[in-house]
Amino acid sequence: MTVTPQRSARVDELVRRLDEAVAVRDDEGRCRNVKRVLSEMLSAGEQFLDPAFLQPTPNVYARRLLHRDPAGRYTALVMVWDRGQGTPLHDHAGMWCVECVYQGRIRVTSYSVHGGDPDTGVVQFRKENEIHAGPGEAGALIPPFEYHVLENAGDMPAVTLHVYGGEMTYCHIFNPVDGGWRRAFRELSYTA
Repeated sequence: MTVTPQRSARVDELVRRLDEAVAVRDDEGRCRNVKRVLSEMLSAGEQFLDPAFLQPTPNVYARRLLHRDPAGRYTALVMVWDRGQGTPLHDHAGMWCVECVYQGRIRVTSYSVHGGDPDTGVVQFRKENEIHAGPGEAGALIPPFEYHVLENAGDMPAVTLHVYGGEMTYCHIFNPVDGGWRRAFRELSYTA
């Protein structure tokens, strides 16, 4: 289910600029362009998302569809992270993604695959880096670099805007086990 908000002129501008940003042929160029658009539009601190998008939910972060490109090139989502909320270690189902902070602070911990056993499904990860990002700060994931954890890094709700190279309807999460992390399928849905 998706939120049906009032769409502002700034959201229309964002969509127009994202349409232009994804028109290049390679994922690295798309991500660079989308990152620039998000950083420029969100670093000003102007609040342009409908308040219906900004409401946290209990127990788990909110995931709301802002725009689905009719040509299927990308989707734009708003995610709301209440105090203490975050994701498990996860991948992006082989899809590029750019994430930018709209309000609040987010901690992003990136990982790389460092080995594993395909017979047991247990993977070893190495922590690459951890950053704290505020409004207008953006990062990109381009497979095979697609593993991370996102968490609210503050005492107030945080909001992020995510642009995926398609519609991400599932991912794999990684649960800690003896000898590494076991991969599990997770279906994704939108928050009302």
